[in-house]
Amino acid sequence: MMNMRSEDTLEDIELDLLIEAIWRRYQYDFRDYSRTSVLRRLQRAQAHFGHANLSGLLDQILHEPECLPELIGFLTIQVSDMFRDPDYFRTIREKVVPHLRTWPSIKVWIAGCANGEEFYSLAILFREEGLEDRTLFYCTDINTAALERAKAGIFEIDRLPGFSRNYREAGGKGSLSDYYTANYGVARFAPTLRSRVVFADHNLASDAVFSEVHFVSSRNVLIYFDRALQDRALGLFARSLPPGGFLGLGSKETVLFSPERENFADFAPDEKVWRRRAHSSQEAVYAE
Repeated sequence: MMNMRSEDTLEDIELDLLIEAIWRRYQYDFRDYSRTSVLRRLQRAQAHFGHANLSGLLDQILHEPECLPELIGFLTIQVSDMFRDPDYFRTIREKVVPHLRTWPSIKVWIAGCANGEEFYSLAILFREEGLEDRTLFYCTDINTAALERAKAGIFEIDRLPGFSRNYREAGGKGSLSDYYTANYGVARFAPTLRSRVVFADHNLASDAVFSEVHFVSSRNVLIYFDRALQDRALGLFARSLPPGGFLGLGSKETVLFSPERENFADFAPDEKVWRRRAHSSQEAVYAE
C-alpha cells in the first residue's frame, strides 16, 4: 500500500486509497502513473458519477463493479489520429521498412492501441509497402472498451479530413478513401485490414513480455507514467525486441534518461525511433 505522510491532504489520502482499491479489487495498476494526471482524470470521473469527493467514487467502485469499464475510460487516454505526427510514419515507411523486409516474417506490437487509429495507420502503410501478408500485428491496451472499438474500425466521418491530410503528409501512395466506406456519418475501415491482427488486454504496469516482436510502436503512452513505470515499460519493449528490432515512441517521449538507454542505439531519434542493440555474441546469434 502507498505510504501516507503526515503532510498529506485529505484528497491525497483519498487518491491513494482509490488507486490502491482499483489495484487490489480489479488488478488495474495505476499506482505508478503520473499522480497529477491520474488525479485530474479521477476528478472528471468524480464529477461524471455525481460524487462530492473521491471517497464517494471509491465507495461506488468497490460495491458496483459494473461501473469499472466506464471508470477505466476516464483513466486511460483514447484520443488519437490516424497517421498522427506524419514525419514519424514517413520515417517508418522510408527508413524502417527496408530493414523489416529482411525478416521472412514480421511481428509488430502496438502497445496502447486505444481506439485503433495507430493500428489502421500501420496496417495501411504495411499493405502499401507489400509487407502485409507476412506481418502479424499485436494491438494491446488495458481498456477493453477501446479494444472493441478498435476491432470495429469505425470512426466519425468528420475526423476523416484530418486523417487524410496526415496520410498524404506521411507519404501515402493512394487515397485514404481506398480503405474505408462512408455512410450514416461514420467511416468503416475495410475488414481485410484486420485479417492479421490480434487485439488483447495487456497492462504495461503489471504484465510481462508475451512475444518476441520486430517493431514496437508505443506512442504517447509513457508520458502518463512516472519515471519508474516508464523504465518498466521500456524494459518490456527491450526484452520483446531482438537485436536489430525497432522501437517507436511519441513526440514527447524518449529513451535517453532511462537505465534502458544502453539497450537502444540511435536510429532516427528526431522522429523518436531507436534500434535494439546487440550486447553480446549470444544476442547476435539470437538475432539471426
